Amino acid sequence: QEQLVESGGGLVQAGGSLRLSCAASGRTFSMFAMAWFRQAPGKEREFVATITRNGGSTAYAGSVKGRFTISRDNAKSTVYLQMNTLKPEDTAVYYCAAGGYSSSATEYHYWGQGTQVTVSS
Repeated sequence: QEQLVESGGGLVQAGGSLRLSCAASGRTFSMFAMAWFRQAPGKEREFVATITRNGGSTAYAGSVKGRFTISRDNAKSTVYLQMNTLKPEDTAVYYCAAGGYSSSATEYHYWGQGTQVTVSS
């Protein structure tokens, strides 16, 4: 099994940047596609970005495309989300997940505990 732990969240001004990290403790990290989802207060969890097991392909939600970049380092069993030009509407708890290469949360088998990102105006 994989255990995922996110880090790197915090408070940032609109227009600023943050890089989130998600470290996996299992032994099969490279066998999974990875993804980031987020959930804002009072809203449903939404897809942000996903990356294939070897990092060869990525996909993004339209709301973040061009601003966010997902990447992974299988040697470190870590996936990253570089977030640039942050907007107040990006405020949410961000979760990393391991599973299938999909925009659907149902395709992911393992989830981290989440890290809070707050973007002030």
